[in-house]
Amino acid sequence: MAESTNVMLDKWEKLITDGKSVELFEHVSLMTLDSIMKCAFSCHSDCQTNRENTYIQAVYDLCYMVDQRLRIFPYHNDIIYWLSPQGFRFRKACRIAHDHTDKVIRERKESLKDEREFEKIQKKRHLDFLDILLCAKDENGAGLSNEDLRAEVDTFMFEGHDTTASGISWLFYCLALHPEHQARCREEIQGILGDRQTIQWEDLNKMTYSTMCIKESLRIYPPVPGVARQLSKPITFPDGNTLPEGTVAAISIYLIHRNPAVWKDPLVFDPSRFSPENVSGRHSHAFLPFSAGMRNCIGQQFAMNEMKVALALTLLRFELLPDPANPPVKITRITLRSKNGIHLYLKKIH
Repeated sequence: MAESTNVMLDKWEKLITDGKSVELFEHVSLMTLDSIMKCAFSCHSDCQTNRENTYIQAVYDLCYMVDQRLRIFPYHNDIIYWLSPQGFRFRKACRIAHDHTDKVIRERKESLKDEREFEKIQKKRHLDFLDILLCAKDENGAGLSNEDLRAEVDTFMFEGHDTTASGISWLFYCLALHPEHQARCREEIQGILGDRQTIQWEDLNKMTYSTMCIKESLRIYPPVPGVARQLSKPITFPDGNTLPEGTVAAISIYLIHRNPAVWKDPLVFDPSRFSPENVSGRHSHAFLPFSAGMRNCIGQQFAMNEMKVALALTLLRFELLPDPANPPVKITRITLRSKNGIHLYLKKIH
């Protein structure tokens, strides 16, 4: 995580020499993709330095087209959609994304053909995600099919980079708007690290105020603004209304997080909402950035740690300042992003 973040910060140092603001979201997306590739798949890519990253663009396109298909009723019909120009573009973007995933899987399988390499992987103290998938067997001794492998890797790679990129980008925007909280986070991080410029795992649990700021930004700008659930049994509400079994219920995390009946002054950025004493009296489902229940986010601990690392290393090198001439325009594309990107001024800290 730290290595990927530092590559991004090095790029930013070169970009700020002209005094212009920097659009963060694209850079953060490449950084989080680089990070998930290294952490989950032990794959060292050049995605942050390769300007023509077709996978990132394919993910953007797929998010947009899935959102459009949900909104345009005729596209709900498979035949109409697959025959439409957008259906053609959707299949093309899928092929690009699948080619990227297949390349990662193929390269790992090639390395496993060497028996010694396989034994070395089996003896690792910590297997990565792809190791676990490739070594997994069912009760009959059969491994995952190529289609199953691709589905798992696709899900982990997308969820492991796009949602986290949204969370980090909006976090930086919030701290740029609230310099007093940014300064307090920086002081906390400097106090934890001392003269060190590197972060160790035990440092992350000490970042109490920074964690409160991260959670407050996730409340105001949840990376996944809504989820859906199919009811396995009927639900009756206090007013007597009932939803039958099989109903698909859409849940707006964005609106829950901004509900004045749940949160006092919901549009105010107030990290103290997440102090231990304030959390203890709050409903368990008032804060749902990673959803909840059996279908909650499998990578939420990874995401929180990545946000802490990115925040710490960034605040040690830069002061974040808003760009009043280019405020973000929120749009929902499965993840919460900005139509015009997220532009901030970055002031190097000497």
